[in-house]
Amino acid sequence: LVTFVTHRTLVHGSSMEPRFHDGDSIMTDKITYRFREPERFDIISFPYLQDQHEYLIKRIIGLPGETVRIINGSIYINDVILNENYGLEVIESGGIAEVPIVLGPDEYFVLGDNRNDSLDSRFKEVGMIQKEDIIGKAWLQVWPLNQFGLVHK
Repeated sequence: LVTFVTHRTLVHGSSMEPRFHDGDSIMTDKITYRFREPERFDIISFPYLQDQHEYLIKRIIGLPGETVRIINGSIYINDVILNENYGLEVIESGGIAEVPIVLGPDEYFVLGDNRNDSLDSRFKEVGMIQKEDIIGKAWLQVWPLNQFGLVHK
């Protein structure tokens, strides 16, 4: 049942702080995206392409067909500044998104909430996330126990 319904993702590092911390355990829902498309600001789990045994957890910022760019620390979607409050600091490096990135029909641009300490779509080691590579949507935090509960955007 677990194989088809949910997947446990262990958070490594500080890339999703303050929402998640190193060692947190998150259950991802593997069913939701069979019935609807991933949405902006969803938190997703996907395999790290450099190590298929490691899974990353990041927040969706750019959706298929959109143009993403990071200029002077701000995120632009289709040339309009993105109004969001997940990243708590000015982005120091736009990485490959310093020039416009046009997302393909099944591609997503993801960022960690701790923007200056996150390996994410700005860097070629992660790049754009293909829909078929998304394991699921963060659903339930199970560790530490004092943080047990549903995950909300």
